[in-house]
Amino acid sequence: MKSRHIQHLFWRAGFGVTPNQLNDLVKKDKTQVVDELFSKSMQMNELTIDTSEIDHLTTKTITKDKSKQRDFRKISSEKLKEYNVHWINLLVNSEQTLREKMTLFWANHFVCRDQNIFHVQHYNNTLREQSLGHFGDFVKAISKEAAMLKYLNNKQNRKQKPNENFARELMELFTLGEGHYTEKDIKESARAFTGYNNNFEGEFILRRLQHDYDFKTFFGHTGRYDGDDIIDIILEQRQCAHFVCEKIYKYFVNETVDKNRVEELANIFYKDYNIENLMRQIFLSDWFYDEVNIGTKIKSPIEFLVGMRKTVPVTFEKTKDLLKIQKLLGQMLLNPPNVAGWKGGKSWVDSNTIMLRLKLPSIILANAKISIREKGEFEDTFEKYYSSKKKNKFVQVKVDWDTFNKQFESVSINELKAQLIVSKLSRGTETYLETLNQSSKQDFCIQLMSLPEYQMC
Repeated sequence: MKSRHIQHLFWRAGFGVTPNQLNDLVKKDKTQVVDELFSKSMQMNELTIDTSEIDHLTTKTITKDKSKQRDFRKISSEKLKEYNVHWINLLVNSEQTLREKMTLFWANHFVCRDQNIFHVQHYNNTLREQSLGHFGDFVKAISKEAAMLKYLNNKQNRKQKPNENFARELMELFTLGEGHYTEKDIKESARAFTGYNNNFEGEFILRRLQHDYDFKTFFGHTGRYDGDDIIDIILEQRQCAHFVCEKIYKYFVNETVDKNRVEELANIFYKDYNIENLMRQIFLSDWFYDEVNIGTKIKSPIEFLVGMRKTVPVTFEKTKDLLKIQKLLGQMLLNPPNVAGWKGGKSWVDSNTIMLRLKLPSIILANAKISIREKGEFEDTFEKYYSSKKKNKFVQVKVDWDTFNKQFESVSINELKAQLIVSKLSRGTETYLETLNQSSKQDFCIQLMSLPEYQMC
């Protein structure tokens, strides 16, 4: 398989490829490479953190003691920050590349936000577990998650007073897309999800006295439906397969949708709603590797950060620094902006975020600031901070250049450029790179990461 195609695959199905991986994979054909990508992601390892400080708490202990309620909220808030960092570290280091990339994708599809670390942790691992499975089972599992029940107000959905929030978003954002259902469908669907609740530990509970057992009419079908029945009926609509495939195409292939390709994928997905089969079809298709699809996607802030750290291992000494960077770049894990999630694409960059993106590699990897000279559009000089005052440092990190040097020991300067930059370089950028001192791979790596083209994958 061609090096360029492997890089494309591993940026879309993961967060880049190391020189050792690339050297091994170029000896294999496309089917072997894709098979290996999936086989390494078949097993699901949960992402958990130590919550022993609050494991002993129950509904009774918290209800009776308001100080314990405050303690729980405070500790849970800190644990969420810790979980954020652990998730990013997993994205950097996990061998289950595809499963983790799929988890990140689904987190911005089944968008949810919560302040309870137990419920967030369980929700995140449900995304991870279901990420390559059956889409119908996935939706049913999400509908019963404690975090989602709270986020979309389904805990308030009762027989005598239905709450339509979850039912609406289920169709608009998760399965069908806007305009492919009626207001009556929403109302009847909401009745089917009445009584959905959870206990303190996050386990699903059906409050039978609050559930509507009467007949509901939904998409022309009538029965004593519950939530799972509604989801089954939604899956019968071919629009569901089309909606999901279009979203997956925009994320993994190209923001500009090729309607014929999406139709092709929807035909496959509609047969069994098997996510693994769908993703295999995409990664094995010749059109996935067309030049029009390579290097044309703007990296999300998380893809940008994780990709940089896969190339040059970095340890953030303070959790708040990594959180600060995510916030400034516009994507903080576990904290989506709204129920629709992050828009992606061109929304990732504006006049502020693009400047930070271009400066960030030198700030993190060289503890430097950038001063733009008038000599050229991208000609930057790095000024090291020698001040001993920590307050002058934007972030405090440990950079593992030893591992970088070992990984790239046999990689030439020209090969380094091809390894890090997937998109085509403009003539101006090519000219600029020729003027740089290329005696140091470390410095050249930072310069390459500071190019606008590095923002693409």
